[in-house]
Amino acid sequence: MKYSFIQIAMGLAVIATLSLTACEKDFSNPGAATEDQVLASADGLTALAVGLQRRWSVGRQSPVYNYVTGSGFSTFELRLINPGNTDEAELSQGKANITGNNAVVRNLWEQSLLTRAEAEKILNNLNVIPDASVRAGLQAYASIFHALANGTLAQFFEQVPLETKVAAEFTSAQAALEAAVSILEKAKADLNGVTVPASFLNKTPKSVDLANTVNALLARYYNMLGQHDKAISAANAVDLTVKSTFKYDNVNPNPIAFISISTNNVYQPLNLTLGLPAALHPSAADARLPFYFQSTNPMNGDFRAAGFFATNSTSIPVYLPGEMLLIKAEALARQNKLSEAVTELNKVLTKTTAADAFGVGAALPAYGGAQTQEAILTEIYRNRCIELFMSGLKLADSRRFNRAAPNAAGEERNRNWYPYPNSERVNNPNTPNDPPI
Repeated sequence: MKYSFIQIAMGLAVIATLSLTACEKDFSNPGAATEDQVLASADGLTALAVGLQRRWSVGRQSPVYNYVTGSGFSTFELRLINPGNTDEAELSQGKANITGNNAVVRNLWEQSLLTRAEAEKILNNLNVIPDASVRAGLQAYASIFHALANGTLAQFFEQVPLETKVAAEFTSAQAALEAAVSILEKAKADLNGVTVPASFLNKTPKSVDLANTVNALLARYYNMLGQHDKAISAANAVDLTVKSTFKYDNVNPNPIAFISISTNNVYQPLNLTLGLPAALHPSAADARLPFYFQSTNPMNGDFRAAGFFATNSTSIPVYLPGEMLLIKAEALARQNKLSEAVTELNKVLTKTTAADAFGVGAALPAYGGAQTQEAILTEIYRNRCIELFMSGLKLADSRRFNRAAPNAAGEERNRNWYPYPNSERVNNPNTPNDPPI
């Protein structure tokens, strides 16, 4: 029996205590809580929320693994180590080689939508929590993952269904970004003036800072939408000294390190060019290179990732301080406020490793290029590619900055948008035609 994602999402239990069913046999646990029971209590909803981060960030099926992998191959950040990894091999070839059967594409789609569906269950049942401060905390936490799901889908797929139901209608990637900012704005308003109690924070992963992450994601998605003033305002609200991360350990390892980097069996970074054209190559003096690479002069050119993928227990940031600075630089440059844009850009260029919360610093001279919008935006793009290396953001950046498309001279990406997974197409009659490469 086949199910579309939406059908699966409507029936999925989110935590292990919920009942499970299969097509032919009943494997339900008569002693387990029902979904209705879980959704009717603060403890149940909190447990549900804890599962959001694990679904999003742990394992080869997780969106974190798949957006880093997909964007990395589609924009030439990565090189394939073992062609036996057929799904990653298809991504490295790009263009028509990526089909709806690709597991990276399928997992990115399905796990993002499942995360969103689980977050919706929390958001739709907040009324069972009498304590307004606990309610605001849980709302913010669920909203972060709901927004990440919509925002990530919008970066890879031209159209996205925004409703969790059978045969859902599709809408534009822009509408998905607008949905992300809408839910984050509500969470931000409800957090305003509220102190989320330790009794709630102690039950959820402490590595995700609620208020700063809400503002950082607002800045990211407003920037993608071209809403410049709102992007700047949200970025200004982020405390750049506060870390917000997906945390890992030996039980729940960093998926990029565990699956690829430490095994050296799936992929590694291409080389110190980061897949950029010659005119945009990083300076040899850029201190971000030794941060992101185990060695900048390895034997036989065998470049290997370090940074946020150094070990199985290395945390992956939800956002970086440098992203916020570069969002402000880009938003200002696109408004032709060029001197102000260069001021923000220089904060990234001259930032030392010691001055950055994560140790990502370029330690370079200030910008000395042409004082034109085109030149400054190009330098901002270059620094986004370096500062946010292997963050999963580069494919969307490449389109937004109008870099060379597939099959164009000097192409800088091998896809514009991904095809829709066959698992959705077979079961949802509203699935659009796949976009051109």
